[in-house]
Amino acid sequence: MILTDYYRFEKLPNQRSRLRIDCTASTHSYQPLEILRNKTGDLFLYIGDNTHTKAGKKRKADLALSRTEHISSIYNPDLDLPYWYGDMNGTTDAFLFVHLNTEFINGGIQAGAVIELFVARGQRSNRSQLYNILSDGELDEEMNVLRKQVTKTVTESQKP
Repeated sequence: MILTDYYRFEKLPNQRSRLRIDCTASTHSYQPLEILRNKTGDLFLYIGDNTHTKAGKKRKADLALSRTEHISSIYNPDLDLPYWYGDMNGTTDAFLFVHLNTEFINGGIQAGAVIELFVARGQRSNRSQLYNILSDGELDEEMNVLRKQVTKTVTESQKP
């Protein structure tokens, strides 16, 4: 398998921060994200305009994923497809994103947005090629395998 880890983030309703997305399900297996959990075990990130990457020889990313520091630049090669790609800052790992309802309104991501993050460890140099095979549907089976490996969701943990 190319894809190794899975994290589902959602823009929860009534969230004060316009850019915060909360992890609602994951495989709990990717240490660089796991160390970002707070004392209560919650994981949240911020997604918004890219203010990290400076224009120059490199292509400027469309969005950025952050917490207290920059985590990943996010590239959106095709506005008609629900896919993005990026990489984990300071690692050799690639990120592939599948997103739904991710419009940015008044400087923030709309409530109900869902962003699935798939990690391909050691594949940073192949991230644009991985984006292409994701777009062609060649990773659908791997994504479904990882979705089924979710250890606990926020919704399940809140049930009585």
